[in-house]
Amino acid sequence: MSHTQPIRLLHYGLGPIGLGVVRQVADRSDMVSVAGVDIRPEVAGKDVGELAGLGRDLGASVTATVGEAVGGAQVAVVCTGSHLSDVEPQIMELVQAGLNVISTCEELSYPFWHHPEESRRIDDAAKRSGVTVLGTGVNPGFVMDLLPLIASGVCLRVDSVYVRRVVDAGTRRGPLQAKVGAGMSVEEFRAGVQTGKLGHKGFVESVAMIADALDLGVDTISENIQPKLLDRSFGPWRAGQVAGIDQTATGLRQGEAVVSLRLLMYVNADDPRDRIVLRGVPEVRWTLEGGTPGDQATAAITVNTIRRVLAAPPGLTSMKDLPPAHWARG
Repeated sequence: MSHTQPIRLLHYGLGPIGLGVVRQVADRSDMVSVAGVDIRPEVAGKDVGELAGLGRDLGASVTATVGEAVGGAQVAVVCTGSHLSDVEPQIMELVQAGLNVISTCEELSYPFWHHPEESRRIDDAAKRSGVTVLGTGVNPGFVMDLLPLIASGVCLRVDSVYVRRVVDAGTRRGPLQAKVGAGMSVEEFRAGVQTGKLGHKGFVESVAMIADALDLGVDTISENIQPKLLDRSFGPWRAGQVAGIDQTATGLRQGEAVVSLRLLMYVNADDPRDRIVLRGVPEVRWTLEGGTPGDQATAAITVNTIRRVLAAPPGLTSMKDLPPAHWARG
């Protein structure tokens, strides 16, 4: 077997997911962290290994700007935000510096429907620089979009897709609990939904990815977010407070639902699981008891997809357009 140089990574955004990626990379011999970027003054100059709690430096110091950090990196892992409008300037700067980009930005997972202008700008810039840009994660990027597509490989025909994911938000990181409104009043929750601060991002992108890949003729995508309330006190949360979200996204073809996604993400959730049903020939039913552990899985799929990004043609791509990633010993 031939030996190659390890892939050199720049880590942009060193919150819980970004540091999870650092820890994954530190255990591999085929990748190496060479730089970090984070705007928080308190982490400037520190090593990403120290921030990740590894007990050792990785030789990758944190700077506040890309310009100070890009030297030697091939791939930037961007874990900074959910909204494409916030992350696009970061992606463009990295692409123009000649770096491939893989990001956990949910709206980047399949932006072609709802962000066509941003998609075109990123795609054009990536092609000019000869690099590839991808949005990925556990959801969107895997459980509620890529997995149904993989499952459809045994179908002669798919008429409709239904996915239901139940997640116990009490086992997840604090920022996610805040994003689903845990501990809020119903009034606070509805105000947060109205301003776009609450709810799971990337849901409509998952519907669009499935609809396009399976050619289901979807002409409208709708979304609805409702609060899930606590019926009893649990930990720091009290009965009657919001426990989390009951969120749906539906792809309609001439008024008929052909893609239906439902996410129940709340603290103390009953029976966490991922459930996929493909109605067609044959009908496929797939269930993962306990569900996919989101934080670990997001970091893992990000790292496991890096080689797929490097092998892909230049431009903006998506998980449906790459060979499925799998774990491999680094």
